Amino acid sequence: MSTVLFTHSYFYKFDAKQWKFKQPYPPLGTIQAAAVLRDAGYSVSLFDTNLRDSPHELMPMLQRIRPRYFVIYDDGFNYLTKMCLTKMREAAFVMSTEAKALGCIVIVSSSDAADHYEKYFSHGADYVVRGEGEETLKSLLLTLDQGGDAAQVQGLAFRRADENMLTGTRPVIKDLDSLPLPAWDLVDIAAYRKIWLRHHGYFSLNIATTRGCPFKCNWCAKPIYGNRYTSRSPQHVIREIAYLLETYKPDHFWMCDDIFGLKPGWVCEFRDLVKERRLSFQYKIQSRVDLLLEEDTIDALAQSGAETVWVGAESGSQKILDAMDKGTTVEQIVDASRLLKQKGVKVAFFLQFGYLGESRDDIGKTIQMVVDLLPDEVGISVSYPLPGTKFYEKVKNQLREKKNWSESDDLDMMFESTFKTAYYRQLHRYVHSIYRKHKGYHTLRKLLSNPLRLSYRDLRTGLATFYYIPKAFAQQIRLKTLETA
Repeated sequence: MSTVLFTHSYFYKFDAKQWKFKQPYPPLGTIQAAAVLRDAGYSVSLFDTNLRDSPHELMPMLQRIRPRYFVIYDDGFNYLTKMCLTKMREAAFVMSTEAKALGCIVIVSSSDAADHYEKYFSHGADYVVRGEGEETLKSLLLTLDQGGDAAQVQGLAFRRADENMLTGTRPVIKDLDSLPLPAWDLVDIAAYRKIWLRHHGYFSLNIATTRGCPFKCNWCAKPIYGNRYTSRSPQHVIREIAYLLETYKPDHFWMCDDIFGLKPGWVCEFRDLVKERRLSFQYKIQSRVDLLLEEDTIDALAQSGAETVWVGAESGSQKILDAMDKGTTVEQIVDASRLLKQKGVKVAFFLQFGYLGESRDDIGKTIQMVVDLLPDEVGISVSYPLPGTKFYEKVKNQLREKKNWSESDDLDMMFESTFKTAYYRQLHRYVHSIYRKHKGYHTLRKLLSNPLRLSYRDLRTGLATFYYIPKAFAQQIRLKTLETA
């Protein structure tokens, strides 16, 4: 069978914010697709861009392997790929062009390529996979190897006789247990381990237990799976966890699903299997506050090793949550946060500012929610119009020439919101300062009540209060001036 060289277009070092965190994860979607092709008899290799300095580092591997197929297959489990950051797009163009110059058949599977396939065709791509990629990619390669017609393969875009050709939509895979485990052996796991241990003292790997999301938040893009939701069985997930624990010995897992454990009874069955197999690990997930409040869910999460739950809190204003079609309430955010903390599970908030109609009062409610609940972590962004969403349709006529951020900390407002970009960038810094100031207050009170439990980390957090008090005050003044700018 033919040789296939896989890569993807996300470079941590091109995204200063993410690289600063030093929490890199292997390209899970990419190595899943590689495993499917390997099972089909293809010889597969990986050029993992995550820790690379330049897309030009690809060339020596291209020249050594001389693959028939070069596949840029972005990791759909990395939420940053949905944002289609321009630095990553440009890197994909470089790699695609270089592979084409060496005579490779170039195939691209990514959210950005599906939305802008013409751009990729002009930089050497022969085929763009639209939608869920594994079966489409396998069918395409088998068809090409047998001299067949790519027009018969569902889920493609390609050019023929100077025309763009789109084939029919491919149904998503319903039985995820039928997929092989990802090709973890293609990844330089030691390089990831070294970064994690040096900066955090533990090692984390990523796992996906589901695909898709059935909820309809109107700003959230679903370019791969739509509103469908499919789940691996707890048994299949435990099989992969046991393999990874034995082979690579991580201490921690990032369950990178849009929503973890949505299927009724799934989390409880997962907990039971963890106990039965006597597996020991911690993990973090993303979930919804309404789902967390369902009976036994938080207990089962805590008992199976959940360390942190990230929730899409988004806003402390019910008006904004309703405008987003979020389907959750501020009261549920409060209740879920408090219950998680009671069970010893950390809670983390995704927050979003700048949504249509958001007022200064709505912003104040979000800040107050953060101060009152003091989550263990916060991730702050501004509303980002993604193609295919209702939100995008509402603002597309306002979009300027720039339609994508260059990196995840760009924070450019690409539509007409209540305030200008400078305001939201300052708000981002201000909310972080307010959050850290109040975390410091809370830590100091604990230290005063029980100084014998003092740790270096607690001391540093507490003393940071005196840094953030004047900083937050100065940022607040600056915000005031920007409100009318």
